Amino acid sequence: MNVGPIPLSCHWSILRPGSGKSSDCHFPALQPRSVLELTAVRCAIADGLQALATRQSNTRGIVLMSIAMLGVPMVDGIAKYLSSEYSPLFIGWARYAVACLIVIPLAYRLHGVRMFPDEQRFAHLVRTAFLVTAMTLYFLAIARIPISLAVSAYFVGPVVAVALSVLFLKETFTGPKLLSLVLGFVGSVVVLQPSGDIEIGLIMAFGAGLFFALYLIATRQASQNSDPIKTLAFQCVIGTVLLSPQAAFTFEVPQADVLWLFAGLGAVSAIAHLLTILAFRLSDASTLAPLVYLELVGSAIIGFLIFSEIPTVTTVGGAVLIIVSGLVLLKHPPTQSNGKPRNEQNP
Repeated sequence: MNVGPIPLSCHWSILRPGSGKSSDCHFPALQPRSVLELTAVRCAIADGLQALATRQSNTRGIVLMSIAMLGVPMVDGIAKYLSSEYSPLFIGWARYAVACLIVIPLAYRLHGVRMFPDEQRFAHLVRTAFLVTAMTLYFLAIARIPISLAVSAYFVGPVVAVALSVLFLKETFTGPKLLSLVLGFVGSVVVLQPSGDIEIGLIMAFGAGLFFALYLIATRQASQNSDPIKTLAFQCVIGTVLLSPQAAFTFEVPQADVLWLFAGLGAVSAIAHLLTILAFRLSDASTLAPLVYLELVGSAIIGFLIFSEIPTVTTVGGAVLIIVSGLVLLKHPPTQSNGKPRNEQNP
């Protein structure tokens, strides 16, 4: 039913400037349709502002994630450079030890003495052990083979995690997961080139990827509600403790001219991780996930500029297949029981 104009008016009394006398102003009352139109305009403006804020937030998240992923190869480059004079086992310990000097004060400032996760500490311990093993094998690998080759082999980890999640977590095995596994396997074979002698460093890089896959699986088993700063502080401290025995057997007092490199090793690692945490708070995981492959680009640049390493055609081809195997899964995010997409974030 169409309701016509309502014959009411608003009677406002205002003061004339400088006169001290009031003046009556009559404004026609808003009709219902006008009220609805005004409400619609306000909602449109609010939606527009919210969309703009979301785009700005996503942009900041993308920028922070890109900086973080391009910073990680700097850590690899420093570690490879130092490995010519120092043991990769000692370098791995130094990375965690220096990171502690940055993360622990931050965690204490934010959380006080309760700077570590309160729940499922054993699960966090297992996760950290897998991550420390992956990093140690990776540092041993880049001391022997080009960075771009090592990181290409290392990135098989997320693909292996898909298979492990089906076997151990009883996740559904879908067509996209099968395609991802096939592409990842073919890419790994292309990088490995099993027809000839296999470089031990390449095996270590694949081993690092395997332990990284175990870390991802353990992460899914651990609590997803842990504060990321607490988790990072726990990893830094436990990682330093776990790596102390191997550091004690390979310890060598760093020369004064490379102390800044050891400091940069841990500092850049900690900053990259913190930037990643901030990025995931500003943007969703599906937007940021493809940016992890910027590490491959950064590794190739660092290897070329610092160590005169030129990736071979087979390395590039295998890396592309491994990247595609990861991107295949992004188009099919996990779903809840109601069928709606669900974002997952790995700390």
